[in-house]
Amino acid sequence: MSPPPLGRSRRRGVQHVDPALGDSELIAARAQLAQGRWTRVRSLLAGTGDDWDRRGHRLVVLAEGSASAAWARDWQLAEPESADAATLLACAAVFGAIRGKGPEAAAVEACRTAARLAPADPTPWLAMLILARERATEDEVSRLFEEVRARHPEHHHAHHLMAARLAERHPEAGQDPLHEVYDFAAWAAEQAPADSPLAVLPVVAHAERYRVLAAAGSEPANPLRSAHWSGRRARQVMKAAFDWWLEWEREDHPRNRIDLNFLAHAKYCEGRPAEAAALFHRIGEHATRAPWAYPDRDPYQAFSAARDAALGSV
Repeated sequence: MSPPPLGRSRRRGVQHVDPALGDSELIAARAQLAQGRWTRVRSLLAGTGDDWDRRGHRLVVLAEGSASAAWARDWQLAEPESADAATLLACAAVFGAIRGKGPEAAAVEACRTAARLAPADPTPWLAMLILARERATEDEVSRLFEEVRARHPEHHHAHHLMAARLAERHPEAGQDPLHEVYDFAAWAAEQAPADSPLAVLPVVAHAERYRVLAAAGSEPANPLRSAHWSGRRARQVMKAAFDWWLEWEREDHPRNRIDLNFLAHAKYCEGRPAEAAALFHRIGEHATRAPWAYPDRDPYQAFSAARDAALGSV
């Protein structure tokens, strides 16, 4: 039922889905790190500062590399007081534990070490939330989420993780418009400032709920044949999010293409290809695994088919 934690696909289309989302500085630093050169990563993170969403995005993408833990450990040995080195190592240890390449306890301890070195940084807590996302109790997941929010109340990635987790509760309930994931998403959107991309979280919640219901056999595997996207609640959620997007001026948000992919997917599934086409123009080639892989599809093939159909309709 659960997707891979952060956009890794088991299918062949994955080479087209780059989680860097067009961040050219991040892409360059990632290439250097893969060759064992961490000085560019140091400069990248120093320049990112306390832009917590961007810092979390960059560290997560860097940490997903198979050799990142080894190079982060080298960096930490050279600069033992570096919070950036400790946080990269913590994130890499988390992905190693998720892949079964290292013990979870060691990953958690690495995160706690990073948190001590940078107490204001939500990223070590985000890493622990990523690890706990599919494995820990509800209370533990909620506690880690609150640790992230205490440091950055609008944390984009953390809210997406919580929406995915909450959507998985009570799959037997079917299409319940009162399901708790909708309450959570509405609450988060209301709490956030007017220009926050968390306004799109109700759409994310709806897509995550579709993933769960389709995996349980309660909805068709082809979202175009699912009533999940055409009911009254769906229409209200989509219209509010699309209207917000038309007013949005924060194109520099580091994860903005994730929201655009969720919106484009929703509009396409809703049967509004012209609105989807406008979103695809903004997305360009930056497809994301979620939600195009839902429930169990090749994400890039699904994205490309939807984009071609939407752009061909206008």
